Amino acid sequence: MRHLAAEMAPASPSAAVDTRQLRAALGRYATGVTIVACVDADGTPVGLTANSFNSLSLEPALVLWSLRRESPSAPAFSAASRFAVNVLAESQAALSQRFASRGVDRFAAGGWSAGEHGAPVLAGAAAVFECETVSSQLAGDHLLFIGRVLACRDSALPPLLFHAGHYRALGDVLRP
Repeated sequence: MRHLAAEMAPASPSAAVDTRQLRAALGRYATGVTIVACVDADGTPVGLTANSFNSLSLEPALVLWSLRRESPSAPAFSAASRFAVNVLAESQAALSQRFASRGVDRFAAGGWSAGEHGAPVLAGAAAVFECETVSSQLAGDHLLFIGRVLACRDSALPPLLFHAGHYRALGDVLRP
């Protein structure tokens, strides 16, 4: 039996991955779509569309998400002690596009309210995770946020999916 570590030797530094090819390959991985929201130091809600959300740990309850370091929202999220991850339902694709756009009042659409821990939560979401920021760190061209889940809830609504550059609906359940 061959040793796997020998096969996984690091590539040379000059072996750069083509950014367009990387983006296309990553797009083959279907993700959910979220709106991550917090309140800035002035009490103004800040939010954006993100599909870089994932579970990290059940004990303790931790989730993670990432934000482009150059995002105009980065200072607000870096300073916020709490945030909410709102997992969008299939019917909320337009809201996803709104929160991915610039120059609009993002919170003027959707049923927003302060969650039990202060971060903006969306009515009609497939799931909501209210979190306390545990850490944030630079990782390449992004900031990685880890949050401890303080409260969560879900609904029977099907989630909005993103795959290969397009919004998708959940299909049939496959059984192996």
